[in-house]
Amino acid sequence: MALKPDDILRKLQQKEYAPLYFLHGTEPFYIDLITSYIEANALTESEKGFNQIILYGKDIEMNDIINNARRFPMMSDRQVVIVKEAQEIHDINKQEGQEKLESYVNNPLPSTILVIAYKNKSLDKRKSLYKKLDKSATVIESNKMYDNQLPGWVTSYVESKGHDVDIHAVQILVDNIGNNLERLSNEIDKVLINYSEKITITPGVVQKYVGISKDYNAFELQRAIGVLDIVKANQIINYFAANSKNNPIIPVIALLFNFFSKLLIIHKSVNKDPKSLASTSGVNVYFINEYIHASHNYPLQKVIQNIHYIREADLRSKGVGIGNIRDGEILKELVYKLLH
Repeated sequence: MALKPDDILRKLQQKEYAPLYFLHGTEPFYIDLITSYIEANALTESEKGFNQIILYGKDIEMNDIINNARRFPMMSDRQVVIVKEAQEIHDINKQEGQEKLESYVNNPLPSTILVIAYKNKSLDKRKSLYKKLDKSATVIESNKMYDNQLPGWVTSYVESKGHDVDIHAVQILVDNIGNNLERLSNEIDKVLINYSEKITITPGVVQKYVGISKDYNAFELQRAIGVLDIVKANQIINYFAANSKNNPIIPVIALLFNFFSKLLIIHKSVNKDPKSLASTSGVNVYFINEYIHASHNYPLQKVIQNIHYIREADLRSKGVGIGNIRDGEILKELVYKLLH
């Protein structure tokens, strides 16, 4: 059956192992995390030599998996068979290969822990194989998070490490790194490794260890534009232009597009209660008043016009239209149009 990644990790930490795990989806973070945990902890170091088998999809067919899974452990109560990059198994998408795996799913060997890591895509849920797995195996579908889910994920991740994080630091991380959970976790870990006691991650800490300026970042640019602070917005854009390698244009454009798209939702919403607007627009309730204030600064027609400007800038950044314009100049022109 399908379970949440955190539920599986909790069971694994309690040494509760299932005979078969099928991990799939477009977000590799949890697939890698669960696979690595089982690889590191299901067997003792002395047991791994004879009883832990790592296979790679591009090198195998389904028969190889089944044959290894049906072996009995040597001098151990169980063996572990891990199939990495399973989406590349030669016959995984062929009827014959799927039928072989179905046969094993119906009668797995209790002494084997079989982990199939099918990354960057999801198995077709209409297929008989998926239905069998969903019924009889432990299935985890790990997909990319929506933008409005990321702040909660960052907060939970930091708290799971025994620390706290300031909401502004959360937003800086999310806005500058995006929904790549591996990168987000790596940057958070890079911060926390410097502290032995409990801390609160602040924008200043992020600047010190991650390298994202607490004053000149995409989040602060959005805030400056929202309150019509022309001077601050131009300072940030000039900083971006001078440090283009660390401030690529595409994420900035994406952030601004999301910002004005949410203002559009706020304008169109009938219920103007802040909590309702936060839920409808996907804005963290902590920041919803900033968005409401920005919607007063940008009437509906201006919001629509700005979304058009952002789309134009996006195309130009990808070489469509007038060519040979530096990204910094595109951003400067865009911010001018948004504010005037």
